[in-house]
Amino acid sequence: MLPDLNALSVFLLIAEEKNFRAVADRMGVTRSAVSQTLNRLEERLGIALVLRTTRSVNLTEAGERLYQEVAPALAEMRAAVERAADLSERPRGQLRLAVSSIANRFLSGPLLAGFLEKYPEIQLDVTVTDEEFDIVTEGYDAGVRLGEVISQDMIALRVSGDQRQLAVCAPHYLERFAVPSHPRDLADHRCIGWRPSPRMAPYRWEFAENGQEFSVDVAPNITSNDMALMINLAVAGAGITFGMEESFRTLIEQNQLVPLLEDYSPRFQGFYLYYPSRRNMAPKLAALVDHLRRKP
Repeated sequence: MLPDLNALSVFLLIAEEKNFRAVADRMGVTRSAVSQTLNRLEERLGIALVLRTTRSVNLTEAGERLYQEVAPALAEMRAAVERAADLSERPRGQLRLAVSSIANRFLSGPLLAGFLEKYPEIQLDVTVTDEEFDIVTEGYDAGVRLGEVISQDMIALRVSGDQRQLAVCAPHYLERFAVPSHPRDLADHRCIGWRPSPRMAPYRWEFAENGQEFSVDVAPNITSNDMALMINLAVAGAGITFGMEESFRTLIEQNQLVPLLEDYSPRFQGFYLYYPSRRNMAPKLAALVDHLRRKP
């Protein structure tokens, strides 16, 4: 039997006030409505809860037992509702994000550190993952991915500029091997590839020529799901690797890596924060959206 929470709330008020008129005034209803609600509860339970006379209102033994057992539970429910409402008033609580491992600017540190400094009552739970899944089903508040892979039913906020992928290698690698002049030449080179998990084939390297996109299966000599390892191996001269330009920019500027095949590496839309709906957005997520919008 499912409980009638409204009727139980009315019963608790009757037990506390011992006066139907006072209960009616507190609820903003008629005395008759209070009486009818109690009658329905008693009929459903099959036992009297309240003894009523023209001069007094008292609980029966069953009513006293019900009051003692139900009152703490309903008080806790009211407190839970108040705590939930409190979360709607200011940014606080745990904010769960699923972020692509190659969203370098978002994961660099300063952006999120500044956000937490501004909103100290928010706890960030960031999962860095390149697996594709429904963030709502998995219990995340939002995600960060490349715009081209985000579902169209999501709200998306741009959090980076345009991106491009580059093939790079160490300068001393080119002292031993010829510079590739076309992506198809990569088949003759030692390559360091990426895949998100051992179950999946290494990602094909994507290029464009004369406005036409194409991909190259490079059959890498080394594969990993860790971009940091791939970069370290490339710097050490182990081969050519491929990834987001942002991941390599500092090392290119330091001449530890050199870009290859730039004429075949077009730019595309970058990273977006995405989430399911603007309606009744939790303040913690609204705060992050506002923080990102204010960043140059």
